[in-house]
Amino acid sequence: MRVVFMGTPDFAVATLETLIKSHHEVVSVYTQPDKPFGRKKILKPSAVKVKAVDEKIPVYQPNSLKGSEEIENIKNINPDVIVVVAYGQILPKEILEIPKYGCINVHASLLPKYRGASPIQASILNGDDVTGVTTMYMSEGLDTGDIIDCVETSIGENETASELFERLAPMGAMLLDKTLSNIESGSITRTIQDDSKASYAPMLTKEIAKINFNMPARCVHKFICGLSDWPCAYCYLEGKKLKIYRSVLNNDYSGKPGEILDNKRFIVGCKSGAVEFVEVQLEGKKKMLAKDFFNGSSLKRGKILD
Repeated sequence: MRVVFMGTPDFAVATLETLIKSHHEVVSVYTQPDKPFGRKKILKPSAVKVKAVDEKIPVYQPNSLKGSEEIENIKNINPDVIVVVAYGQILPKEILEIPKYGCINVHASLLPKYRGASPIQASILNGDDVTGVTTMYMSEGLDTGDIIDCVETSIGENETASELFERLAPMGAMLLDKTLSNIESGSITRTIQDDSKASYAPMLTKEIAKINFNMPARCVHKFICGLSDWPCAYCYLEGKKLKIYRSVLNNDYSGKPGEILDNKRFIVGCKSGAVEFVEVQLEGKKKMLAKDFFNGSSLKRGKILD
């Protein structure tokens, strides 16, 4: 089949690689425009663009797909199917109707749970034990189309969002390959989503990342796991931002919310129970193991983190 691929972040690259290696023809790639990066605001291409350029696949980066020019361009490309993986733009109805076999989305949750921009993080933040990937026919609504297939996986108690990203990406690629094979053979099935069971995972921002130690320890722990590596949970230590990349539960300790509970290990009290920091980064410093950071500081039991 002639495939137009639409995707942007690292998560989408695994599916693009699988398509390139398959018998399908990736005729063009759509991805978000290059974005300024770092202090010098140097334009940085998306991970998908880097892969497409390397494979000499034509790349398009429109600010919007709603213009008549973009719609006509896709019509002229004449794809059999459009595959979308974390593209970051809504496809208008005119584009949804172009491909013979429709527009297929690879979404990193078990729909209808966690529609929206941050399903992987949401599954961890909410303390779920299971998540997965879904392939679906795209419709005009946000992740509301008919479900084609899905695959499940357990979430580790200490698994971070970045680790889960890495595991789900190849799972999504394999599921998409199976989905396209079923479309070709005419053995595809569709299941209408139950909107009453739907939930929404909005785009994350840095503003939501401050830790509230007035929550149970597992909630604090999952908050840290769900926001690692970005936007990264943080608190304040003596007026400086302290990012927490990893933690574990440690319910052998108890104390005031935000209170350091040991003289040798970075254990912090919560509303109930405690969390032990595993990997941290103080403002202006490098990321490091929490035990090394703690031993190299003057922190003592009883100090309260903000």
